Amino acid sequence: MSTSFLTRSAHAAFSIANASLSRQIASTTANTSFKSPVFCRFMSSIADSEHKLMTEVFPDPAKVSSFVGKSVPQAISNLAKADAVCFDVDSTVIQEEGIDVLADSLGKGAEVSAWTTKAMDGNVKFEDALAARLDIIRPSKSDIQKCLIEHPCKLSPGIDTLVKELLSRGTDVFFVSGGFRIMIEPVADKVGVDHSRIYANTILFDENTGDYTGFDQNEPTSADMGKPRALKMIKENGGYQTMVMVGDGATDAQANPPADSFVGFGGVTEREAVKEKACWYVYDFEDMIKVVKNSEKS
Repeated sequence: MSTSFLTRSAHAAFSIANASLSRQIASTTANTSFKSPVFCRFMSSIADSEHKLMTEVFPDPAKVSSFVGKSVPQAISNLAKADAVCFDVDSTVIQEEGIDVLADSLGKGAEVSAWTTKAMDGNVKFEDALAARLDIIRPSKSDIQKCLIEHPCKLSPGIDTLVKELLSRGTDVFFVSGGFRIMIEPVADKVGVDHSRIYANTILFDENTGDYTGFDQNEPTSADMGKPRALKMIKENGGYQTMVMVGDGATDAQANPPADSFVGFGGVTEREAVKEKACWYVYDFEDMIKVVKNSEKS
């Protein structure tokens, strides 16, 4: 097979993956009142740089044509230069929903799982689902500690490598979750994420008995649209230029913007509504690792 044929195939595959970006550029150029040659060249240069990165990291045209997402080249470019990456935890960093594992350990699994599905699919306000699930299980501090010992959370394959590569190149990594801080901190310890970079819900306990008394409703992630608020805070406080959100659920998709790109993750549970909103949709972390490693060489 000739080199020229492979080159043409790679360009064709990229064109398919980049179709939405091209439409965005055309729309912007058509609608703006500033249509000078300099502006048009600037807009074209964005596509050119993303084209170069795409073919550099993924030279196989078949690979490129298999990508799914609204703006895959742009998402890859943003991941390559991101100074902050935020991860959902349940069904993304780990292979299960922490609250479901906790509910199972207390014999309330089926009731809670139904609410979790509604929340992740975006069919109910998150704060309503959170309150309902906690009211069902009402976990004491000792219940949670026992669950963590007997059912330690399982990391999704490759997440430890991805986080390590991001941290090694100087990218700040955050966990932004509708789950519980008390259950997420051990996960953060496994992959080297500082506890100060966890944005999650805080369960409240009686100081004397350790019984469940409620949850902190001041946490940004305790309500619907909480993740956009959390990412806005992170971005403004850290002065980050390029932020990427990675997650499996509807609440993660809500965080784009302020995230510059949203990478949907279907390695644990595939959600069609989330896939439709994702800039790039992946089923494992291998391609993301390739992008980050390539950026370290640049």
